[in-house]
Amino acid sequence: MPRFSANLSMLFADVPLLARFDRARAAGFDAVELQFPYEVAADAIRQRLSDTGLTLVLHNLPAGDWAAGDRGIACNPARQQEFRDGVAKAIDYAKALEVPQLNCLSGLSGDDVDEHTARRTFIENLHFAAGECRNSNLGLLIEPVNSRDVPGFWLDTVSKAFPILDEVGADNLKLQFDIYHAQRSGGEIAATIAESLDRIGHIQFADNPGRNEPGTGELNFDFLFALIDRIGYSGWIGAEYRPAASTEAGLAWLEKYGV
Repeated sequence: MPRFSANLSMLFADVPLLARFDRARAAGFDAVELQFPYEVAADAIRQRLSDTGLTLVLHNLPAGDWAAGDRGIACNPARQQEFRDGVAKAIDYAKALEVPQLNCLSGLSGDDVDEHTARRTFIENLHFAAGECRNSNLGLLIEPVNSRDVPGFWLDTVSKAFPILDEVGADNLKLQFDIYHAQRSGGEIAATIAESLDRIGHIQFADNPGRNEPGTGELNFDFLFALIDRIGYSGWIGAEYRPAASTEAGLAWLEKYGV
């Protein structure tokens, strides 16, 4: 049976961060994930997890100045020290919150960084981050993000991610497979998941178009969730979508798929 985690940064963005844990528990989730926990002290988040009985399954490495347009800094050679400092901060949070794995966003390549330099920088940073995570018994993920929604995002397809995993060669580095982003950038969702299950460390989803909840778009989630369960994926599946109306009004899928 699939296990679903709620992405607090998407599903409950209308309330302050610490209030989102109660909303997720009341909605029926046992686990949650965050894009960035760093606006709140780790101790405060740990208390909310304890109070609600929720498990935090994932958060991202710091990704630069999100409000200013950063979407990660891992492929930017001018920001490698900032990246390394962010790795240390993320690991501190992960230890405090008992998070098993962290996600690394490549970021935008930018007009002043050529393809070769961006790729080399990303690989160097992943070597470093994977080593630091391994020292703390943590997994590390990379996430392809489609360039239709985020123009200029460097790691924009699943097919581009696999050679990166191969070159880094770290046993704790895997793919975060976001069904929505994969559909927007190439499709072949079911075949890719089935063929690459051993390289996938986390799955997220939203329907397409619109990036809303299951049942609002073209994707056959009856088939996809059954497939993911049948082939033996044992991790959490993150609900990372924008609710079409209120979050609670769009949660019929949660009961439908066995929660």
